Amino acid sequence: MDVTKFGHACVRIQHAGVTLLVDPGVFTGREALAGADAVLITHEHPDHVSVDHLRALDCPVLTIADVAARLAEEAPDVAERVRVVSPGERVDAGLAVTAVGELHAVIHPDLPRLHNCGYLVEAGGERVFHPGDALTGPGVAVDVLCVPVSAPWLKASEAIDFARDVGAPVNLAVHDRVYSEAGLGFLDGHMQRFLPANGQRYVRVADGDRLDR
Repeated sequence: MDVTKFGHACVRIQHAGVTLLVDPGVFTGREALAGADAVLITHEHPDHVSVDHLRALDCPVLTIADVAARLAEEAPDVAERVRVVSPGERVDAGLAVTAVGELHAVIHPDLPRLHNCGYLVEAGGERVFHPGDALTGPGVAVDVLCVPVSAPWLKASEAIDFARDVGAPVNLAVHDRVYSEAGLGFLDGHMQRFLPANGQRYVRVADGDRLDR
């Protein structure tokens, strides 16, 4: 599979002529949308879903019930293309996709937790996992983890431990618009200090760049 990083939390996963797009939110440019055969949305935060982007496409949208309900209110035209997925459900989106997890990470104990669903994509004997805004692992070995690296709900130690727990040989940084470039440099240093010692590779690429494996 080919994996390309776009703005913030968005990745494009391609295999055998099929293109899946995960979480094209408001920090993602329109160039990410080209050729999408299906869109996977992890949760309702605008950095992960943009109605304008979904309206610019005509492909199916796979997401959780909370997002589907919001789209039914805000964008009935898009809602017509929505398929709701549940935790643990395996679906055919052109490539095999399994929904993983149910809750967003804790931002603050006084705030209610949103629902969130990660996606495990399988094709060609490989697995790529995008957790959305959660630190819920896929429960199986994966080849590439899209690891969140900056968020109001995330510490550097949590990102490191999540990557080590999942154990993917390749870890692609996502969710990276919260920190400045200087802050990301600090985070990169920590990831590079700990993951290679665990036999894992950590990579942060520019928007629009394909992961080189």
